[in-house]
Amino acid sequence: MARGDLPKPTYAHNMRLIGHSDQAGRADGQQIMVRNGYAYIGHVCSKGFSVVDVRDPTRPKTVNYIQNPPNTWSLHLQVHDDLLLLVHGRDMFSQPEMADERNYYKPKAGAHGHDEAPHARNWSAGMAVFDISRPAEPRQIGFMPVEGTGLHRIWYVGGRWAYASAMLEGFSDYILITIDMLDPTRPKIAGRYWLPGMNLAAGEKAQWPLERGRYGLHHAVVADDIAYCAWRDGCLVSVDVSDKSNPKQIVHRNWSPPFGGGTHNCLPLPDRDLLIVLDETVLDNMEDGLKPIWIFDNQVKSNPISIATFPLPDDRDYVAVGGHFGPHNIHENRPGSFQSSTLIFATYQNAGVRVYDISDQFRPVEVGACVPPAPKKLVDPRPNRPVVLHSADVFVDTNGLCYCTDWSGAGLTIMEYGG
Repeated sequence: MARGDLPKPTYAHNMRLIGHSDQAGRADGQQIMVRNGYAYIGHVCSKGFSVVDVRDPTRPKTVNYIQNPPNTWSLHLQVHDDLLLLVHGRDMFSQPEMADERNYYKPKAGAHGHDEAPHARNWSAGMAVFDISRPAEPRQIGFMPVEGTGLHRIWYVGGRWAYASAMLEGFSDYILITIDMLDPTRPKIAGRYWLPGMNLAAGEKAQWPLERGRYGLHHAVVADDIAYCAWRDGCLVSVDVSDKSNPKQIVHRNWSPPFGGGTHNCLPLPDRDLLIVLDETVLDNMEDGLKPIWIFDNQVKSNPISIATFPLPDDRDYVAVGGHFGPHNIHENRPGSFQSSTLIFATYQNAGVRVYDISDQFRPVEVGACVPPAPKKLVDPRPNRPVVLHSADVFVDTNGLCYCTDWSGAGLTIMEYGG
């Protein structure tokens, strides 16, 4: 898109919009990774992933799209060196009961596919591995199948080990798995961890009020052999993964109730002994209440302590805008990307991208923001959804450029932070 044709942000502070792409008409996007001038974008509704040439970030160009097997979504992916790891899971939004988004976040949501006979499943479940040595031409070289609904999100930064959330047959919701990548053409599960009460096949009973929502792993971020797990309404779980075959819990912190849960990211900042924990807003009009971005003191790994929360966007009444207002995702300081223990980049759904300075960990402040315009039309197939912005993920490259997706249909937006 030429510079003069760029959409105008509805609000910007210390940031500017420099590029935009509708991703060749597949304008929905969830997780994004950028490597060697190419962006890889997992789709929620378009059932595959796209490759966008961003070597000129002012003129991004979609160069490829890899379609999934039928009834399968791949909303999350990981890229490192010449490998791309892609989740395969059941396309939840195509299920009739998911027309009401609240049903996805109820306890029974984790059991979708749990009681299905394997021969009756009509989707692909597991993890696909692609060779991206030719960046615009991903080539699948491996697949790890699982019995169940499939994978949700992966953490992989190279080497032998990957970590993922997986909904496996016999469990109530997503659990942590360690994955041996020694042979990328034949990845295999090495170990598992779940909260006691999740292994239904073993006769375990839930140790939490079932009406509280989803006790399932969204994903883990791993540092120094500790997996910092965002366990949705179970909140923060730290797991020792030094023994990949036998992960062990270090600590479980749960603040739901009184807060709403929905924990989505747990980002360690090892050089400062801090932990950034984001609770995802999942319902319209703040129906699920305030969802903070927390700062934890993590000096004692068995005793993380909450010390602050990030300020809310206050440049307009975003609840009145409609749709989701609240945090969704943060840039996770991956190797090969922008890394900082003082600047945190977050997506805030209908409030766009926000940048926070946490130099004083007890007093985080917002130092930048960019709110792209709403989509012109939705890719989301569910009925009666509001046509508003839903910024999903942000990836910040080593030059400080921010690449932001939108899961409802606003496409890829490229921004520059001015700080």
